Amino acid sequence: MSRARFLDFRRSLGRPPRLTAQTVRARGLAFAVYSTDPVPGALPLLCINGGLLFDHRLLWPALSPLATARQLILYDQRGRGASDPSADPASASIEDDADDVGAIRRALGIRRWDVLGHSWGGGIAMLAVARDGAATRRLVTVDAVGPTSAWFPALRAAVAERGTEADRAVMTELTDAALSVPDVEVHAAHAAAVYRSWFGDPDLADLMSPPRGTSVTGATIAARLRRDGYDWRSAIRALSPPTLVLHGEQDALPVSVAQELGALVPRARLAVVSGAGHMPFWEAPEEFFALVESFLSASVIA
Repeated sequence: MSRARFLDFRRSLGRPPRLTAQTVRARGLAFAVYSTDPVPGALPLLCINGGLLFDHRLLWPALSPLATARQLILYDQRGRGASDPSADPASASIEDDADDVGAIRRALGIRRWDVLGHSWGGGIAMLAVARDGAATRRLVTVDAVGPTSAWFPALRAAVAERGTEADRAVMTELTDAALSVPDVEVHAAHAAAVYRSWFGDPDLADLMSPPRGTSVTGATIAARLRRDGYDWRSAIRALSPPTLVLHGEQDALPVSVAQELGALVPRARLAVVSGAGHMPFWEAPEEFFALVESFLSASVIA
């Protein structure tokens, strides 16, 4: 999508709906939760942002068009944004993030909902639904990380190809050993250096500003995943809800990552969005929102 087309699309939406903020206590922590107004007869949709160091604003107001047909619920993961960190942030894991999801649902008094996760949030969503599957009607992963940590080198290669000279210089300094240390400044520098490479369209990359990550919890989790690796294949094979595996054709995470997910998830449908990178809700919004709406609103899914 061209820069002008993106701007025209955003202007066509008007002002996004208002988010109502509340504090929800779950698993001994206070979580910042944000929601649009409920829509009678429609299940709410939980939206889980990626990035590990960042809060719900990575997906808001980007996903606001989905609020027309359902209530959207977003939240700041533990130790990010306005949510409490755990008593010992150094022990934080992505499994903690996954277990928080079901606890937040119960604290909100929601019996059933749909779940959408983007990037690392897709990983959290899959682990969470594997633990709390009966409460999830449908699952959407958007350019989710792979079922194992085998994709890490692909991101480094994408920065070498798409990044600026400054980005490549930073990545040369940020070795795998450096990224295995839970240093917020190191992981924030990494996030900034790879940001441009997430986009398929360099004009849109120039339009967007990379966020600044400041979460000790997020840096701890990122370092642990890079140091130890991960393998979620057994959990992903246990997913029971119908799942839309949506992936940008030009993502720095290759389409093969989504294909592997699609092969593992028992009731998966794979949708590859042409012309889009890691943020298809910005780079191909018409196709992205049509695919998600069609999946969530379908009366029957095989």
